[in-house]
Amino acid sequence: MPTTLTVNRRVVEVEAAPDTPLLYVLMNDLELQGPRFGCGLAQCGSCSVLVDGVETRSCVTPLERVAGKSITTLEGLSAWYAQQKKLATAPDLHPLQQAVIDEQAIQCGYCYNGLIVKGAELLSQNAQPTDQQIRTAMNGHLCRCGTYPRMMKAIQRAARTMAGGAA
Repeated sequence: MPTTLTVNRRVVEVEAAPDTPLLYVLMNDLELQGPRFGCGLAQCGSCSVLVDGVETRSCVTPLERVAGKSITTLEGLSAWYAQQKKLATAPDLHPLQQAVIDEQAIQCGYCYNGLIVKGAELLSQNAQPTDQQIRTAMNGHLCRCGTYPRMMKAIQRAARTMAGGAA
């Protein structure tokens, strides 16, 4: 029996068992490249997606739990941002994605999906997070290269950009 999902504002039907991890459907069936398999235990954050705007570890989330909910992956963050801000058109990248590029905050790519998804969630809830709030939000997201300071700068830059200030 097919399961209907809304992924990045697009309604899709997938044929998979109800207990199939959402990550497998996103990667294998929908061929999305943002969410990544890291640990498979919801401990690293590389598989993170937004489910109804809340960061969720897709490697341990069964398909049946997200049926009828809105799933946003790294690929859909700019449209999600545009919808939140009621923009007529979505920018090419979410402000945090652009800030990550500008700050050169990513090295190997293992963590960037989770850090950006979690950072976007944080900025949607708190337009001007403090350093401690950023650290707390990023807790549980592992970066093998240790780019946490640059990621913090990227989140701060995105917050300034989203507030209309200079990057």
